[in-house]
Amino acid sequence: MAAGLLAATPFVEWAIHVYLLHAGPVEVGGRQVEMLTAREHRAHHEAPGVLSGVLLPVYGVLVFLAMIAAVNWLLSVPIELVLGGPRLAYATTGVLVSFAILAAYEWTHFLIHAPYRPRGRYFKAIWRNHRLHHFKNERYWFGVTSTIGDRVIGTLPDQRSVQRSATARSLRP
Repeated sequence: MAAGLLAATPFVEWAIHVYLLHAGPVEVGGRQVEMLTAREHRAHHEAPGVLSGVLLPVYGVLVFLAMIAAVNWLLSVPIELVLGGPRLAYATTGVLVSFAILAAYEWTHFLIHAPYRPRGRYFKAIWRNHRLHHFKNERYWFGVTSTIGDRVIGTLPDQRSVQRSATARSLRP
């Protein structure tokens, strides 16, 4: 469970960032409707230095914790069928590892936006890429805790080859 979750994390993080946080409004009954996650993320892009907008809101944490528990319980079914053993142990391990991944994501994202300046090579890379996402072009550099998802999916170009986007701060189409 732990190895699978760690391997999937860069891609899950990328997908959440692209499809939930950067989702555009949809038309429902003749009205434009926007997901709350996208609206809050747009506010974060508009004011990336406001630290109170960096972390997930309490309702988001509660929703994520419930979703994490449900997904890990469902993932434990095929693992139990293939490997045998106690399903509860697989699910509990998955939940604990997932909660740790979420905590690491939140802490990393907070540090990227705080006045803290990275010293290590790894943190400098993710710090730089996330800042490029906010200030240069919102269509690239979606990873927060890792560059792996961007590297594999193709959203990690050399920043010199990318034009500055007029909508990086507003996320408006």
